[in-house]
Amino acid sequence: MDSWKRRVGGYSAFVLFVLIFTAVVYRYGMRVYEGDPRTMIEALRFSIEMFTTTGFGGDSPWESQQLNAFIAVMDLVGMVLLIGALPVVVTPLLEEAFSTTVPRSLDEDLSGHVVVCSDTSRSAALIEEFDSHEIPYAIVEPDADRAVRLYEAGRTVIRADPESTEGLAAANLPDARALVTDVSDQVDASIVLAAKELSPEVRVISVVEDPERERYHRLAGADEVLSPRSLLGESLAAKVTTALQTDLGEAVAIGDSLQLAEVSVPHGSSLAGSTLAESRIGERAGVNVIGAWFNGEFDAAPPPNATLSAGTVLLVSGRSDQLERLVELTNSATRRFGAGETVVIGYGQVGRTVAEAVADADLPVTVVDREDAEGVDVVGDATDPETLRAAGVEAAQTVVLALPDDTTTEFTTLVVRDLAPNTQVLARVEEAASVRKMHRAGADYVLSLATVTGRMSASTVIEGRDVLSLNQQIEVVRSRVPRLTGRTIGRANVREATGCTVIAIERDDETVTEIGPDTRIEPDDELVVVGTDEGIRAFEGRFT
Repeated sequence: MDSWKRRVGGYSAFVLFVLIFTAVVYRYGMRVYEGDPRTMIEALRFSIEMFTTTGFGGDSPWESQQLNAFIAVMDLVGMVLLIGALPVVVTPLLEEAFSTTVPRSLDEDLSGHVVVCSDTSRSAALIEEFDSHEIPYAIVEPDADRAVRLYEAGRTVIRADPESTEGLAAANLPDARALVTDVSDQVDASIVLAAKELSPEVRVISVVEDPERERYHRLAGADEVLSPRSLLGESLAAKVTTALQTDLGEAVAIGDSLQLAEVSVPHGSSLAGSTLAESRIGERAGVNVIGAWFNGEFDAAPPPNATLSAGTVLLVSGRSDQLERLVELTNSATRRFGAGETVVIGYGQVGRTVAEAVADADLPVTVVDREDAEGVDVVGDATDPETLRAAGVEAAQTVVLALPDDTTTEFTTLVVRDLAPNTQVLARVEEAASVRKMHRAGADYVLSLATVTGRMSASTVIEGRDVLSLNQQIEVVRSRVPRLTGRTIGRANVREATGCTVIAIERDDETVTEIGPDTRIEPDDELVVVGTDEGIRAFEGRFT
């Protein structure tokens, strides 16, 4: 707006100069070449009439060639001025009149909300969590185009600088329940400082890319510092080490004995190609199959004739010894780690976490990155087949893609799958929308940073809700559901309505794991529910 005002002011000054200049020269020409003097007011009137195309009054025609040439030149100048007015004055006025105007501040009555700084690829998952719990929020976004897109999408957003106390004050931060910031490590620290200066009592949650920088966010005043990249890397590393050690470190504990885990069917597994009924998983391992991911699609109740192909991820529950037996069943006897059989592509925070965890498990690992650094074994472009061949991808049992760009990750998956059709491909992506594309490209297991970040952030803000799985493809929550008190599981119709499954009920000091249609929900029961993120949000929106 200020730039537009400066351009309009400069244009207006130039037009005024041209009008006066034309009047002065015209007055001189009429006196010298036509012998018909004009006053300054008459000359200025002529100049205005000419440039506004209303005519030349009674002055035309002119006898002298000099004055006719001058008039012709000034006619062209007038046309140029008229055309120049369109982009400088008219177009901005029309754009301002018809474009969306994003508020600069919130309604002063809004309180108890969460201030989100600002719009990133990871904030959408957090906003969806707030929407499902009807928690008010306000996004503070400094970029005009992003703010307009959010506003037109129906989000509560203001256009302001989140690093300034003025911008946060416009978001009613002193009356907010919390502030969540996830831009970059340095920007987040600046936002934390501004927030604590404005309102020292407000709860501030920041997200760090590098966990070593957590202490600086604490020094700035952050109450909670989250490191989702490290958690995501640990989860991917667990998928690698489980194949050898049968140690499901990422399993979710439900009570004292029950555990919930995602178990992949790798390439070369004896179960690959069989149906769920033919595999006899329940009989051979003793686990309960709750659901399964088939090519990136979650089925909360897979039928007995569902085929377990390579890359299928089973969601199962059971005791730890039962889960370990299942891991032994799913892993082919020929699948054992050897030199160079784990390749990590990308050496950012996620890739570094994976590589260190695999190395700590005494498993050899080869690291590929575009930049040379300590810990990088092969330097090159991840989408180049020659780089991947040099890293030993063709002989690898597992390839972990930890690249920061989803498009590059998708293309690299295609190249890896072409070079090594039977290699297990684990990947991280930035956005949740990329998960399905990654499965179509050939990835076996995919985690979204946006999903993990959203779960972690939401779990620190939303009261009365316990998220048990932060780094899984599925989400497990434990919460009270007063609306279902007195109903049986069968009458509650949870799975049919939301696609989620009640796997346990925590009642007093007891965990009820034998859940059937006739199980009745009593007052103060806490239900342990499992499902996709969309399913959990549907469950909470419908029942909590």
